[in-house]
Amino acid sequence: MLQKREKVLHLRTFQGRTVRIVREHYLRPSVPCNSPLCPQPARCRNDGKLLSSDVTHYVIPDWKVVQDYLEILEFPELKGIIFMQTACQAVQHQRGRRQYNKLRNLLKDARHDCILFANEFQQYSYLPRERGESMEKWQTRSIYNAAVWYYHHCQDRMPIVMVTEDEEAIQQYGSETEGVFVISFKGILNVNKHRAQIEAFVRLQGASSKDSDLISDILVHGMKARNRSIHGDVVVVELLPKNEWKGRTAALCENENDDKTPGESPSEPMPTGRVVGILQKNWRDYVVTFPSKEEVQSQGKNAQKILVTPWDYRIPKIRISTQQAEALQDFRVVVRIDSWESTSVYPNGHFVRVLGRIRDLEGEISTILVENSISVAPFSEAQMCEMPVNTPENPWKVNPEEERERIDLRKTHLVFSIDPKGCEDVDDALSVRTLSNGNLELGVHIADVTHFVMTNSYTDIEARTRATTYYLADRRYDMLPSILSADLCSLLGGVDRYAVSVLWELDKKSFEIKKVWYGRTIIQSAYKLYYEAAQDLLDGNFSVIGDIPEFKEMDEKSRQAKQDELVWAIGKLTDIARHVRAKRDSCGALELEGVEVRVQLDDKKNIHDLIPKQPLEVHETVAECMILANHWVAKKIWENFPHQALLRQHPPPHQEFFSELRECAKAKGFSMDTRSNKTLADSLDRANDPRDPLVNRILRSMATQAMSNALYFSTGSCAEDEFHHYGLALDKYTHFTSPIRRYSDIVVHRLLMAAISKDNKTEIKENLFSSKDLEELCRHINNRNRAAQHAQKQSTELFQCMYFKDKDPETEDRCIADGVIYSIRTNGVLVFIPRFGIKGAAYLKNKDGLVISCYQDGCSEWKPGSLQRFQNKITSTTAGGESITFSLFDHVTVRISVQASRCHADTIRLEIISNKPYKISETELSQQNSLLMKNELVKEVTRSVEEAQLAQEEAKVKIIQEEYQEYCQTKGTSLYTLLEEIRDLALLDLSSDYGM
Repeated sequence: MLQKREKVLHLRTFQGRTVRIVREHYLRPSVPCNSPLCPQPARCRNDGKLLSSDVTHYVIPDWKVVQDYLEILEFPELKGIIFMQTACQAVQHQRGRRQYNKLRNLLKDARHDCILFANEFQQYSYLPRERGESMEKWQTRSIYNAAVWYYHHCQDRMPIVMVTEDEEAIQQYGSETEGVFVISFKGILNVNKHRAQIEAFVRLQGASSKDSDLISDILVHGMKARNRSIHGDVVVVELLPKNEWKGRTAALCENENDDKTPGESPSEPMPTGRVVGILQKNWRDYVVTFPSKEEVQSQGKNAQKILVTPWDYRIPKIRISTQQAEALQDFRVVVRIDSWESTSVYPNGHFVRVLGRIRDLEGEISTILVENSISVAPFSEAQMCEMPVNTPENPWKVNPEEERERIDLRKTHLVFSIDPKGCEDVDDALSVRTLSNGNLELGVHIADVTHFVMTNSYTDIEARTRATTYYLADRRYDMLPSILSADLCSLLGGVDRYAVSVLWELDKKSFEIKKVWYGRTIIQSAYKLYYEAAQDLLDGNFSVIGDIPEFKEMDEKSRQAKQDELVWAIGKLTDIARHVRAKRDSCGALELEGVEVRVQLDDKKNIHDLIPKQPLEVHETVAECMILANHWVAKKIWENFPHQALLRQHPPPHQEFFSELRECAKAKGFSMDTRSNKTLADSLDRANDPRDPLVNRILRSMATQAMSNALYFSTGSCAEDEFHHYGLALDKYTHFTSPIRRYSDIVVHRLLMAAISKDNKTEIKENLFSSKDLEELCRHINNRNRAAQHAQKQSTELFQCMYFKDKDPETEDRCIADGVIYSIRTNGVLVFIPRFGIKGAAYLKNKDGLVISCYQDGCSEWKPGSLQRFQNKITSTTAGGESITFSLFDHVTVRISVQASRCHADTIRLEIISNKPYKISETELSQQNSLLMKNELVKEVTRSVEEAQLAQEEAKVKIIQEEYQEYCQTKGTSLYTLLEEIRDLALLDLSSDYGM
């Protein structure tokens, strides 16, 4: 007999009204189970396809597994699969018609051992959704309940394995019912081993050449081995027998997609595999170039179906149908992949839209955005309606209610910001003052973005989707509308702003932290300084005062007083920052080196120059204050929300990644101890060549490249001993200081406000993410951050090429520069050009097999000959007996030109024209030496502060030991202090000292 139930749906219309829909739902005492073990096949009406009788267990995939891993479930080796109706409907509603039809075809195919069970119509397996229960939780609970019913229906004769990616479900249901097992999808792959041992379950990424990829330390070489997988797909890799392993060439390859040099011997064989399954296809929009007219004709008779070449060389050519090939051959075009038949060498796709002409600036910028899946559409009308108003007719003012609830710092604190010149989105400001008790108060004040961006508002959802502000070489795309990012949330000079502040009370002599306060404030920044001006004031160069807008309208007396006040504040901030940095240095903080180039444009937006970022001590000062704030906020939110705080971790690198760094340092007589961040930092500090300061810069850059990127994570997703930040030498770290341009900081601000409410025992107004939702959000933010980094790097490379493209490399002086060799390859060297911040390959052997020969007059020539590579050098010998040797860290003269490409991005081409250093002008040399000396001075001051701190601590220990020996007691302020010291000693890890 049928049972009638009602399903009630509440749907929200575009006008905001809620519509209640009631649907009748009928339950039956029996529905087809399609199992050969069914005790009542006639009652269940098992007329269709039955499950195999020779399986050891039935597999029931969760809704999420069916959505994400349908390709794996299509493997004929996987048998006895029961697809629940709940999972199938999730695919239909969330993944679209194409994926749903694929699932339906799989269920109809008699060759696949799988069936559909209508669990939502079976009277005893159906579960209604509880009030307040999320859809995802109900779907998982329904599928598990149906799995239990099915097990008992088969009279407990066939074990059921439910596979899910929900860790909470595994813990909750894993041991609840005997005979029903709940395991992860990786676990089911181990249960169903096929073909050979499955060694990797990873994302296809980090492709190093057109023909091979390195996946989880397994080499996958050739199109056949890739098995129709595309860069970005999640794949299963089968490890090949050892006699089929291949090695990777150590030769240079142009654009990383050329064939290796003929006769080039590969390196030692490494684990090699082939893709045997695609777990998840991550196809996206691809930018392509249409073939030229001649190429279209050469592709065959059917000119309507043509092969287009993707901008990303890691993506195979795509076949599309079009009649506009000739009209579009000069444009960058977006296409989308639809399918890839097993019988085809190339995937099939379709035309989406035109981006712009090849080599046109806007077209190339659009290409970079599309290739990194960056959407920069204008903010919608709904989002802009949420924005506050600030116009000359209706200026924004501080709300009186906010004034009562916040701490007002406008009259008590000298607040100022230090940022790059021309910066509009000023996230942070600083303050320092002397308290009545003689101690110092350090303040970090961050724009209170969360006051204007409500949780789950249209603006919040858009900011969450973008996750970050995208900075390109000549522009930026904001995460928030400009009324916030460049106005009401920007801590500009002379205007009232809402802020979230962290204030520390510091000892006036030792700068040790006495106490800390967090809260919402109102500030008015007195000065908007740029880095160079702040550095000049720190150095005593007061002529820059005239360039600071806030000083221009002051009389002489007021100007002098305000100048002295500001100079004292910058100097005191610098002293505090030195102390904080020295403390981190003693714990192993690393000073890393990255190449950052600023594109200088003229009034007409033409490229005037490429300027590498120059280090200033004031950079360090601001950075240390921000790091301190991030560290203390991380501790605060973790203490209050230990399982749902957003932190940032930087795992220790694999030791094998440091092998090239160790070899290069050895070539200069330095030893690199990479066992810990502390030993690495000490080794890098000692690796100074007084004759060539660039050696240390290059070694630090190589150390940076050996490390993985820091990542956001939810504290509920990993153990506390994994929270550590390797590079900063901090146990807990997060991002709090840039909520205008990072969504992670918005989340952290909400956590901090909730923590303050919790401490004050008031109602928590913020809607916080659960640990699982936060983990998913962190994955999204990490992905968007990688995209932002790639886009910024690609745009810088684009402008580097544009800068050199119109120059004649034979006659233009700027195309000749000094370079430093930092790596040796079998057919060339890698060179760093400090003047332009460029790193690239310089060939010593060309494609025709000729080797380079350099003359005394600064000319070079290609001649027949051979190359001989050693560990730290490479020798080029011509057939006539002339030889020339290039060693690591040699300075050479390099010619810079551009290698144009119609289908891909243009690239910088480097050519060694002399084995002698390039002679630069005395003015440029003195500028470089001045900057290097200033940088060394900063390091020396920080080092002296660190040594003074260590000496002070050693003196304290010595006094205590002497007093203990004489009187068997200490002069601690109290017994409590003594016990605290003993407790700290007990927490020290002595295992490394005793080899434990």
